[in-house]
Amino acid sequence: MELQEVHPLIALKVVDAMCDALLVAWDGCHKIYVALDDEQARWFEENYEYSVRGTSDEMLAALDCWYINSCGLRFINAVATNHADPSAGFVSLISQQDAWDYDDSESEDDE
Repeated sequence: MELQEVHPLIALKVVDAMCDALLVAWDGCHKIYVALDDEQARWFEENYEYSVRGTSDEMLAALDCWYINSCGLRFINAVATNHADPSAGFVSLISQQDAWDYDDSESEDDE
């Protein structure tokens, strides 16, 4: 997949994480995750309606589709298992603030 074919924030902030991704998942609204290990991938497969295992390009295409179709609270986090501190396993790839800032800048460009 050409980087120009995906949402600009995906191209800038998510592509590098795809080399370690085992699965991507979406809650159907705004929470999008990149699972970085088997434990997390299994959890998302069991608990999320939408998940994709595949090549980096296939997972990137799913992320792009989900991101574009998510509500305004959208974000993408990578997650790896950390039993000592579960919160430390989450890494923000695209925060809600990133999305809002990008949307605001696009609105200004249209004026």
